[in-house]
Amino acid sequence: MRIALSDAGASLHDVISTRGLVASARGEDLVTAWEVVREAFGDHDVPSTLLGVTVLGYPDQLVEVEAVAAVLDS
Repeated sequence: MRIALSDAGASLHDVISTRGLVASARGEDLVTAWEVVREAFGDHDVPSTLLGVTVLGYPDQLVEVEAVAAVLDS
């Protein structure tokens, strides 16, 4: 995510919302995945949604994180 944001001229501090999808119905799995995301963002707390899903798009994919960033044109 950091690389994709950088390529777009943004950083984690420019992220204004996130969405996490976890291929599990177990609450513990969602919490574990979310703790990794929260740690990466540090004190930059953004509105976020976390969902448990039955399957994701790639074989053996367990987690997907989508971030929306906003930057000013210079």
